[in-house]
Amino acid sequence: MEKLIDLYKEWSGDMPFSTEEIASAGSNRQYFRFTDKNGKSVIGAIGTSRDENHAFVYLCRHFTRKKLAVPHLLAVSSDELRYLQEDLGTISLFDALRGGREAGGRYTLKEKMLLVKTIRRLPELQIVGARNLDFSNCYPQPVFDRDSVLFDLNYFKYCFLKATEIDFHELKLEADFRLLAKDLTAESSDYFLYRDFQARNVMLRGGQPYFIDFQGGRKGPYYYDLASFLWQASAKYPHKLRRELVAEYYNSLKNFIEVPVVRHFVDRLSLFVLFRTLQVLGAYGFRGYFEQKKHFIESIPPAIQNLREMLQRKEAYASYPYLVSILTQITELPQYRHIEQSALTRADGYKITDQNIYNAHPSDGPATFSKYDGKGPLVVKVYSFSYRKGIPEDESGNGGGYVFDCRSTHNPGRYEPYKHITGLDEPVIRFLEDDGEILTFLDSVYKLADAHVRRYIQRGFTSLMFCFGCTGGQHRSVYAAQHLAEHIHEKFGIEVHICHREQGITQILHS
Repeated sequence: MEKLIDLYKEWSGDMPFSTEEIASAGSNRQYFRFTDKNGKSVIGAIGTSRDENHAFVYLCRHFTRKKLAVPHLLAVSSDELRYLQEDLGTISLFDALRGGREAGGRYTLKEKMLLVKTIRRLPELQIVGARNLDFSNCYPQPVFDRDSVLFDLNYFKYCFLKATEIDFHELKLEADFRLLAKDLTAESSDYFLYRDFQARNVMLRGGQPYFIDFQGGRKGPYYYDLASFLWQASAKYPHKLRRELVAEYYNSLKNFIEVPVVRHFVDRLSLFVLFRTLQVLGAYGFRGYFEQKKHFIESIPPAIQNLREMLQRKEAYASYPYLVSILTQITELPQYRHIEQSALTRADGYKITDQNIYNAHPSDGPATFSKYDGKGPLVVKVYSFSYRKGIPEDESGNGGGYVFDCRSTHNPGRYEPYKHITGLDEPVIRFLEDDGEILTFLDSVYKLADAHVRRYIQRGFTSLMFCFGCTGGQHRSVYAAQHLAEHIHEKFGIEVHICHREQGITQILHS
């Protein structure tokens, strides 16, 4: 502490008028706020690792030259164990979002806008920040690679999984770990990976986000930070808000690099969400179970809930069957089976309660009544069809739902390579998504469908039907029907029946 005050005196020419220690959460570093007699303050830091401090000093100077949103360094000791930096204030993004967290994930418009500003700014740090950056200065290693992935996966195994006392086959688990590590490092990743990107490490000054504590960063894929931020266990971001923020990030990323098609982007992001969840469970296990730190113990149940929701997307993790079986066992352990209800939110953002799910909700508006109200869980049926053969009949007898005409979008069936395959096949999917018309079309459909499904769930209706027609019922309608069905199932967790009538294909996505 004395040496840090000496550094301050050397920089300012005087002793600080007041000194305040700042809580450092899970870090071993010490932080202080020094204020002079005129009320101007700076932040002083003391680190225990010269290499870690060097990484921060180098990165901070590099990002400042790139005019990125980071604090300016003011003074650094010769051994780099102490430094002074610009004071960005006392309000972190984590502090500003407290109301939304305590409301179980119901964030206000103001809170959402802070999240949007932050997520839009992240790609600039990742892409611009990586330009001409000498990654050899990073700590504890310069690049995100298979070895680092396997280290974190084994950290999860030894510090969390073994503590649960679940029996597992080490070699089978290791095989899935190695495959996951291979998949996570499969793409080129010449970007700055922040690594510890979370709301606590974003400071707000003048309503704008600034980034701190990036000393653990390295060369790596940009997906990692997005997963780290949006699937932070304690944040309780509802599914809809996550989707919106992923879209904001994706659109911001387009300003800096050529981005992959949406489906590929989402599939890759899903792998990093899984990896990041295992990584934090390992950390929570060590800090909570072994070091007995209350904050980390309390963070485990919401992290398990994140894991439970992830595992509903079975197709995303089909390549790792043994790992998925072990993770499923974890979510079914008695201590995690009954997570405090007030801490959870449904996919639509409403709090889960012990009350009947068909009871009125304040957002329902004036009461409406029907002989179909409150009958049971909703089942959605989604059809693709050819207009030449007529619109599918509604077998429920309710007559409810929508028919969408896909014929305004570009037709792959006009081209010979696509004539004998369908909208479920990768070449057709790539054609439609690269063209983009079908994505714009579905954006509007999703908004309409979401509102209708949500309302039907609230009222206890049992049946809703969506039909997509095109010329032959082979390409555009099949693609649109399949994607809406998967969208509804993922977002609301209800049973969805898919029928591609002209292709003779049926499928049930169970609740």
